[in-house]
Amino acid sequence: MSKATLFDSRIKKYAYCEPSEIYRDIGASPDGLPIEQIESMREKYGKNSFNERKNDTMMQRLRRAFINPFHVILFVLGIVSLITDVFVASNFARNATTAIIIFSMILISGVIRLIQELRAKSAAAQLDRLIHESVTVRRDGELMEIPTEELVIGDLVLFSAGDRVPADIRLTKSTDLFISQAAITGESAILEKNCRKLSYGEQKTLTQLENLAFMATTVISGKGEGIVLAVGKDTLYGSFTKPDSDDKNSFQKGANSIAWVMLRFMAVLVPIVFVLLGITGGKWLESFAFALSVAVGLMPEMLPMVITACLAKGSLAMSKKQTIIKDINAMQGFGSMDVLCMDKTGTLTNESILLEYYMDILGNENTEVLDLAYLNSSYHSGVRNTIDNAILACKTMPGRETHYTDLLAQYQKADEIPFDYARKFVSTLVRDSDGECQIIMKGDIRHIVSRCSHVEYRGETLPIEKDGMQSVSSVVDDMLKEGMKVIAIARKNVGHQREITPADEFNMTLVGYLSFFDAPKQTAKESVAALKRLKVAPKILTGDQAAIAVSVCRRVGISAETVLTGAKLDEMTDSELRTAVEEIHVFAELTPGQKVRLVSALRENGHSVGFLGDGVNDIPALCEANVGISVDTAVDAAKDAADVVLLQKDLNVLEQGVLEGRKTFTNMLKYIKITASSNFGNIFAIICASAFLPFLPMTSIQILLLNLLYDILCIVLPWDNVDEEETLSPRDWSGKTLGRFMMSFGPISSLFDIATFLFLYYFLCPMLCGGATYLNITDPSLQLQYVSLFQTGWFLESMWTQVLILHFLRTPKVPFMQSRSSTPVICITLAGIVAFTAITFTSGASLFGLTMLPLWYFAFLLIVALAYMLLTTVAKYFYKKKYQELI
Repeated sequence: MSKATLFDSRIKKYAYCEPSEIYRDIGASPDGLPIEQIESMREKYGKNSFNERKNDTMMQRLRRAFINPFHVILFVLGIVSLITDVFVASNFARNATTAIIIFSMILISGVIRLIQELRAKSAAAQLDRLIHESVTVRRDGELMEIPTEELVIGDLVLFSAGDRVPADIRLTKSTDLFISQAAITGESAILEKNCRKLSYGEQKTLTQLENLAFMATTVISGKGEGIVLAVGKDTLYGSFTKPDSDDKNSFQKGANSIAWVMLRFMAVLVPIVFVLLGITGGKWLESFAFALSVAVGLMPEMLPMVITACLAKGSLAMSKKQTIIKDINAMQGFGSMDVLCMDKTGTLTNESILLEYYMDILGNENTEVLDLAYLNSSYHSGVRNTIDNAILACKTMPGRETHYTDLLAQYQKADEIPFDYARKFVSTLVRDSDGECQIIMKGDIRHIVSRCSHVEYRGETLPIEKDGMQSVSSVVDDMLKEGMKVIAIARKNVGHQREITPADEFNMTLVGYLSFFDAPKQTAKESVAALKRLKVAPKILTGDQAAIAVSVCRRVGISAETVLTGAKLDEMTDSELRTAVEEIHVFAELTPGQKVRLVSALRENGHSVGFLGDGVNDIPALCEANVGISVDTAVDAAKDAADVVLLQKDLNVLEQGVLEGRKTFTNMLKYIKITASSNFGNIFAIICASAFLPFLPMTSIQILLLNLLYDILCIVLPWDNVDEEETLSPRDWSGKTLGRFMMSFGPISSLFDIATFLFLYYFLCPMLCGGATYLNITDPSLQLQYVSLFQTGWFLESMWTQVLILHFLRTPKVPFMQSRSSTPVICITLAGIVAFTAITFTSGASLFGLTMLPLWYFAFLLIVALAYMLLTTVAKYFYKKKYQELI
C-alpha cells in the first residue's frame, strides 16, 4: 500500500469523529497540549518540516563544495603525483610539492565555496524573518505565537483570511471559512469548510471533506480553529513532495553545459599529449601524469568558487538595492529575463485608490448605494483589498462617523460567500433589527449585471431591459476610459433566510455603481521605458476590466492597441495563444488559472519569464515563472512561493535588480570564457612544443602553479566594472558560445607562446648556456640550466599574457580608454604580475624548477605582450562584428 493510501485511510477516519473522540485518541484536549507534552509528541509523530531534504544537511553542503568534475580531476592528479613523485621515486628524486599544490587548490576552492554556501544560508535565514512563518496556537489554555516548524500533532491552531494552513487539521470551529486547495489539487475552485462531524453516508474523496484543512492550502476568507492531525512529510502535501533530487535547475544546467564543453576539449587534447610524450620519451607513467596536468591546465579549476563569489556578491549588492534573493541561483532569472508579467495595481498604479463617485443606475449621486457597499465591505471576512479599504475610509468623512456606526448596529452579518476570482464578486447576507435579511452583492459590473433581473431607481424596482448591458455601458464607459475602476452594487431581499448558497445569487436587483480613481505612479512611465531599454518586455496580466487596463497602460507607455480578455483567452487553442502572447501586451479580466496559462505559453516560446505578484491569486503564476518575484507587503504564501522579494513594490527597484543580475552574469562569463580560451591557447602550444622539444616545455608543477596564481587573481573579477552595453540585453547562461570563443582567441595565445618558444630555444637559452642549443650540450648541469631557463621564460610569458589579456577581452571596447576595469581589478592584477614575477628572483624558485632571467628578457616580454594585446584587439573587433557580442 502506498504512503498516500495509508495517509488517506488514517486521517480520513477523523472526519467522521466528534472532536472529543479525536482528543482522546491523540491524547490532546480542547485547551491545547500541555507544554511538557510537546516534546514527546514531536518525538512520537515527527517534526513539522521537510528537513530530511538534501540541501539542508551539512554533508550535502560539503559535497557541493568539494565534489565536482574539476575537483575530481585534480584529486586524481594528486593521487598520481603522490605515487610517481613520492611513493615510487628514489630518495634523491622524492618531491611532494606537486601533490601539495594540487590538494591545496582543492582545499582553497572548496573552503571558499563552503563559506559562500554558509553565507547564502545565513541570508536565507535573515529573509525568513521578513516572511511571517509563525502560527497562533492554544497551549495550556493560552494563545501563543510559535514558528510553524514547532507545531506538533495535537496542537490547536487558529487561522484566518490570508493565512496558509500550516499542517493537516480537523476543524473544530469555523466562521465563514473558505479555502483554496489549489496547492494540492491544482484546481482554482474555492471550497467552504465547516467543523461538523460527517456521517458515513457522505462518502467523498479526501480533499472533498469539508471539515479537514490541508497543509499548504490558503485561507481566502473567514476564520477557523482545529486540531493538528499530521505534520511535515506525513501530511497530504508531504506525500506529494519528494526530497530534493539532483535534477538540475536552469542555472545548474547552464553551468553543466559549460563544464561539458571543457570536458570535450580535454577528451581530445589529453590523449594526444599522453600518446605523443609516451612515444617520444618512452616514459608512459610520467606521460600520463603530465597529460593529467595538461587537463588541469585546460580546466578553470576554480570555476565553482568564482561563480559562487559572483553570485554572492551580486545578491549582496541587490540586497542593498531593496532586492532580496532567496536562492543565489535565482540570479539567473534576473540575468536572462526578457519578459516581465505583472498586475497593474501597486506596480503601475498606487497601492491605494480613492472613492470618487457613488451613484444610482443613471449616474446620479446616491448615498444608499454607498451604505450597501459599506455593509458588504465591513462584513466581508476575506483578505482586504484596495476597494474595501477605499469604501471603509468613508467613515472618516466629516459628520459621517455616527452614521456608519449606527448602520453597522442596525444590520448584523448572517452569512457570506467570499470573493472568488472566477465569479469576481462577493455576497454578504445581512439581517436588520426585524430579522429581515437581504443579500448585498459587490463586484465586477458584467458578472453582477448578468445575475440581475431588476433595477432599482428612486425607490422603484423595475424589470431590467433586454439591452440592460448597453444601458449600463452608457453610464460607466466614459469613467472606464478615463482609467477609473467601476464596480456594481446589487441586492435581493430573502426574508428570514439565515444562509446563502450560490443558487441565491440570481435574480438580483441592480442598485448602482461605485467609481474609484486608480492613478498611475509618477515613476511608472519612466520605469516601463527603463525595462524596455533593458529588452525586458512588460506585459500586464490583470483581473480588472479591459478599459481600465488600457487607460493605465497608455499613460505609462505600454502598447495597448490589442487587449486579450479572459473570455477570449479561453476560446483559444494553446497554439493560437502562443502566437498571440508575442504580439499582445495587455491581458485583462483574468482568473489565476489564465495567468498561469499565459506564463506557460511565454515559456514554451523560449522566453525567460519573470512574474511579479503579491496576492494569493498570484501564487500559481509565481511558481510557473522562471523567476517568481514578490514584495515584502505580499501575503505570506506569495512570499514563500517567490524566488525574489522586493522590499518596495516599485519597478525602479526591479530595474536595479535586473541590472545587477546581468552584471553578475557578465563577470562570471568573463572568467569562464577568458580563462578557458587562454588556457586552451597555452595547452595547445605545449602540445605543439612537446612534439619537437627534447624535454618538457613546462613541468606539471609549473602548469599547476601558473593556474593557481592566475585563479587567485581572478577572485577579484566579481568586483569588476561592466560596460553599460553589456547590461542592455538578457544574458545567455550556457556553454553554447564557449567553444566558439575558445577557438577564436585561444590560437592567438598559442601563436605568441610558440614565438616565445622559438626565441627561448634558439636565442636566449643558447646565449646563457655557452652558445649551443640543447641537443649540442653534453654537460648535464648545463642541460638542466637550459631547461630551467626555457621553462621560466615560458612560465613568465604565459603568466603575463594570461593576466594582461583579462583587461582586453573583458570588454569589446578599447581597454583603459573607452572601458576601464575597476580599481581592485587593476591593482590586484598588476600587483600579481609584479609579485609572481618576483618569485623567479627568490631562492624558492628552484622548488618549482624556475630560475632567474636577465632583465633584458623583460623587454622582449613586454614587446610580446603588447603585440599579443594588439592582435587580440583586432580579432575581437572582427569577432564582435560577426557574432554581435564578445562575452
